[in-house]
Amino acid sequence: MDSRSEISSFLTSRRAKLTPEEAGVPLYGGARRVPGLRREEVAHLAGVSADYYARLERGKLAGASREVLEAVARALQLDEDERRHLFDLVRITQRRSPRKKGSNRTTVRPGIQKVLDSIDTPALVQNARLDRLAFNRIGRVLHSLPADGSRDQYNYAKWLFLDARAPGFHRDFDTAKHDVVALLRAASAQDPYDRELIEIVGTLTTQSEEFSTLWASHDVLRHRSGAKLLTHPDVGDLEFGYESFELSADPGLVMLVFTVEPDSPTSQAMQLLASWAAHTLTTKEENA
Repeated sequence: MDSRSEISSFLTSRRAKLTPEEAGVPLYGGARRVPGLRREEVAHLAGVSADYYARLERGKLAGASREVLEAVARALQLDEDERRHLFDLVRITQRRSPRKKGSNRTTVRPGIQKVLDSIDTPALVQNARLDRLAFNRIGRVLHSLPADGSRDQYNYAKWLFLDARAPGFHRDFDTAKHDVVALLRAASAQDPYDRELIEIVGTLTTQSEEFSTLWASHDVLRHRSGAKLLTHPDVGDLEFGYESFELSADPGLVMLVFTVEPDSPTSQAMQLLASWAAHTLTTKEENA
């Protein structure tokens, strides 16, 4: 990763997204040549000279204090995910030597699998590059995976952009694609030397024009909570909430737990799916 280029592109993209009206910048007559704020307007809002901010936007951060970077973040109205991303990029420039091996885990401890299996709504574990590593039983049913766990491990970003089944599974397909790219963009700044992540981004950039366009937007996101609108081939439309939990004993892993409103159509559909799955499993065991 070229850290200077990344910082330059990120700051430029945030400046382009912020209108003068949103920033409280007075508008004067004449056409504006940029879609968002001008560099000198950001500099004024941050309390630094235009030349100094221009150097920052070119990725030249040597000597830039945390106070200055915080001022720039406020001027650009960065949200918490964007602010953390900026500081992740800054840390890359300050790192004396690259970390050659990525830190993303690819295995799940038996204890974590037991936790998954104790949850009665869909749940899964994945790492920062969106390798899905483990599911509970109802999670496999929801995602149409084999009950024996033999296909639990796959990269969700590749599946979303390259698998023909993905549009039919996600009713919020555009949102899902945007969020996945934003998650990968944030992950790339946290661990810029993760070879597998670099390969995933490279593959998707060359094979999906839409991924390439979204990647160039420099939007970032980190797991928290939200909603998922899905469609299962057997029971139709489903609506979930979800919560994410970083596994403190397993750095780099996140558990996603889907939530279901009691007595809702989704709750009834999931009960039906669970019943079918249990019946199928029992039949296979009896015939084994």
